[in-house]
Amino acid sequence: MHKYSWILFPLLTAGVSTTVSAQKSEIYTHDLRDFNRAIELYKDKQYLSAQIIFEEIKQQNHNQEVQADCAYYIANCAIRLNQQGADKLMEDFVRNYPTSSKQNQAYIEVAHFYFEQGQYPQSLEWFDRVDESTLSKEDINKYNFQKGYVFFTAKDKKQATAYFNKVANSQEYGSQAKYYLGFMAYEADDYKEATKQFDQVSGEEKYKEKMSYFQADMNFKLGKFQEAIDLGLKAMAKSNAQEKSELNKIIGESYFNLKQYDKAIPYLAEYKGKKGKWNNTDYYILGYAYYQQKDYENAIAQFNKIIEGKDFVAQNAYYHLGESYLKTNRKQQALNAFKNASEMDFDLKIQEDAYFNYAKLSYEIGNSYQSIPSVLSAFIEKYPSNPNKPEVETLLINSYITSKNYKEALVLLEKNKSFANKQAYQKVTFYRGLELYTDGNYQDALAMFKKSIAEPRDPKFTARATFWKGETEYVLDNFNESLLSFKQFAGYAEAKNTPENKNFNYNLAYAYFKLKNYDQAITNFQTYIDANNGDKVRLNDAYLRLGDSHFVSAKYWPAMEAYNKAIDLKGVDADYAAFQKAISYGFVARNEKKIEDLNKFVKDFPKSQYRDDAYFELANTYTAENKADNAIQTYDKLLSEYKNGSYASKAILRQGLIYYNSNKSDQALVKFKKVVAEFPNTPEALEAVSTARLIYVDGGKVSEYASWVKTLDFVEVTDAELDNDTYEAAEKQYLQNNAKQAISGFTGYVASFPNGIHALKANFYLGQLYYADGLENNAVPNYEFVVGKQRNEFTEQALVRLSQIYLKAKNYDKAITVLTRLETEADYPQNITFAQANLMKSYYDKADYTNAVTSAEKVLANPKTDDKVRSDAQIIVARSAVKTNDEAKTRTAYAKLLTIAKGEMAAEALYYDAYFKTKDGKFEESNKSVQKLTKDYSGYKYFGAKGLVVMAKNFYGLKDSFNATYILDNVIKNFKDYPDVVEEAQKELAVIKAEEAKTNSSIQN
Repeated sequence: MHKYSWILFPLLTAGVSTTVSAQKSEIYTHDLRDFNRAIELYKDKQYLSAQIIFEEIKQQNHNQEVQADCAYYIANCAIRLNQQGADKLMEDFVRNYPTSSKQNQAYIEVAHFYFEQGQYPQSLEWFDRVDESTLSKEDINKYNFQKGYVFFTAKDKKQATAYFNKVANSQEYGSQAKYYLGFMAYEADDYKEATKQFDQVSGEEKYKEKMSYFQADMNFKLGKFQEAIDLGLKAMAKSNAQEKSELNKIIGESYFNLKQYDKAIPYLAEYKGKKGKWNNTDYYILGYAYYQQKDYENAIAQFNKIIEGKDFVAQNAYYHLGESYLKTNRKQQALNAFKNASEMDFDLKIQEDAYFNYAKLSYEIGNSYQSIPSVLSAFIEKYPSNPNKPEVETLLINSYITSKNYKEALVLLEKNKSFANKQAYQKVTFYRGLELYTDGNYQDALAMFKKSIAEPRDPKFTARATFWKGETEYVLDNFNESLLSFKQFAGYAEAKNTPENKNFNYNLAYAYFKLKNYDQAITNFQTYIDANNGDKVRLNDAYLRLGDSHFVSAKYWPAMEAYNKAIDLKGVDADYAAFQKAISYGFVARNEKKIEDLNKFVKDFPKSQYRDDAYFELANTYTAENKADNAIQTYDKLLSEYKNGSYASKAILRQGLIYYNSNKSDQALVKFKKVVAEFPNTPEALEAVSTARLIYVDGGKVSEYASWVKTLDFVEVTDAELDNDTYEAAEKQYLQNNAKQAISGFTGYVASFPNGIHALKANFYLGQLYYADGLENNAVPNYEFVVGKQRNEFTEQALVRLSQIYLKAKNYDKAITVLTRLETEADYPQNITFAQANLMKSYYDKADYTNAVTSAEKVLANPKTDDKVRSDAQIIVARSAVKTNDEAKTRTAYAKLLTIAKGEMAAEALYYDAYFKTKDGKFEESNKSVQKLTKDYSGYKYFGAKGLVVMAKNFYGLKDSFNATYILDNVIKNFKDYPDVVEEAQKELAVIKAEEAKTNSSIQN
């Protein structure tokens, strides 16, 4: 485990031994004296002076032997003076004087010189040239030791060992050789041989200090932990900083292995690491020591530094990290740690226990990586004999409901029949149905409710599914089926114990109302009202529909009583109730009271959608009461405020008729001609022409009438009979629901009479027939004809249909044009809401965020907007703010959305709630939002994945590196369907790893 750099000591080398043989030559002259003088200078290490003299002698003396000796000494001096080209001088000597007796001596001298300079590779080159057989005993020992050391420095332990063994018994070099032989054995983990060698030199002071570290480490590795501690403590005082760091590790780990964790911790904490970095094992050992001391916070701090481990140590670390998180009630972090440990198989028992904890925590807090049922069922499948299997099976059944990931739960239930609990299946199909209903997917929702009813295991859920089946059928306009479902709901004994029961009579009444069974509608609306469960919105609506049911049934006094109750509640549609009440007085021959209430209405409700209706009814009532002036004035008010309204043509016509009946023919003609000019092709225009004809005829001005009529393109007098006959034939088929024949008839009529008397109706009915048959494109020209004319009774319906066709085709430019008209011209509030809702969506899809927000804000300001449309509007505001980088508006919009949204929008709002909390440094609060997103909206994977990236940032902000990197790794592996999220996770992970690699050597950056 512990490798230590070589610890070398000053080498014990003898001084340079140079033997100069006596020269039995002819040097008896002055040259001999100079030669001897140079030798003396050489021995005194005055190499430069000696070199100069040797060079002079070599030039003057031509004796071969003298020249060889001089060349030898000149090269030797050059080497010792580190002169450039010294090597070449020695090479020249060897080459030029091959028979010189000093050649072998030259090799050994140069080798010794380079050795003493620490230039071991150069030294080895010269050692390899030496003829060992010519060396003296003293020289051979020095040669063997130095050559062994050269091999030692080159890490050639085999050669080093061979040469050190040659001098192991040498008096001069034996101790050093044994020390290095021991060190090499230590390096090779041959502790027996190392101990043997170290013991032989343990008495020498200069080795004792250094060997204490090795002996401590060897005892640790041999499992002699107490001896390692004793030796380590003894060596500590005389060690340098690096050695102290290693000794702290040896002592700490020895205490750790002796399970004396309290004693281990201080030493382990003092370890400085290799080159200032710890590895995963270092973090694990200290973390586990803290864990055993129940110091879970410090244990976590160490364990979560292990962020790339894939071995036995890492698996243990992650398991105990999970345990530490559980002890400190941090379940999300524990889930990640146990998941990681469960994915490694180095210790199968730890893997199994970690898997169990992971599965159990998934059930408790939710899981963004996998559906909870799949985690639990996979555990049962992998560990069928685990003693916790019964508990996990119970959790599995419950998880289908609590995870709220009904879509995946349903797949799992239908696929894994062995675990498909029938009761759970009934509940899951029910809740999946509600989910689909909330998202507006009514056909699929209906199928789910039918499946739930078909598995009648829990009477309460059978009743609830039946109720929602009826509600879905109602939304799909299947009112007979809806009524039947509601009646079936009432027949269940458990119906009274369901949350739906409080609204049962209200829903049942509406079904009767839609089927025009007003007596039953009255009974059930009244029953709902009498129960008064505190829902003021439904109570108000129930009074309105109760009033309508009485009204349609000609029971006007009870109708007025109901409308009065709605008015008193001051809720939505109080204006409608007031208007209907006023109208009712007309049907009980109380026109004076009707006039009084209508006048009060236009005063009290200046912005009501029914204000134009009130004016029109008021003027008509004045007419009925023979108050012509009041009627004319009221029609004028109507026309002043609603110039292009649906009553404009009728009001002008009525004014003309009043004048006509008052024998004011000229004024009447002005009004009739105004109707014809401004509203051609309308029934009012035709009536105006017909009545004007009477005035002309009575006045004897038939030719004037004929001239006028010829200017009107919609009146073809000569073809009138054919026009009527052709239209009536087509209309007859239409009224008998013979769609194919009706289409043929109306198509023929429009072709023959493009501006005929009935062209408006024919085009509208033809458009309706095409639309109902799914031929929307065919319907477009017909609807465009209708909306291209002056405001008429079909304008609003045609605008709605035309906008629906353009929206379906994603032709947003045309859709916006039509919707804008619908918004301003519609009489029905629901059509205005429809226009505003789809305008905001169209503008958003066109990236016109300013207009998208403007339309959305209109929807939000409308008190009659339901929560679904309100959520749509709020999400448009929020997403537009994101697109325009308006952070303040984004925050506000998503905060509002969070209070009303359901399904995917709620998931999106929760994500942004977490995102902004992270941005504000509120990491713990942000994690709670992500956990809620994970647990309650696990079916919406995209926002779940984005939430996990936010959670990773939170954990890193909380200095929890393990959970941060683990979550990001899993996002990258598990959410490849969302490349933008994966890319963000990769960038965040790279930043974290780069930072953590500064202190952890196990991290690959």
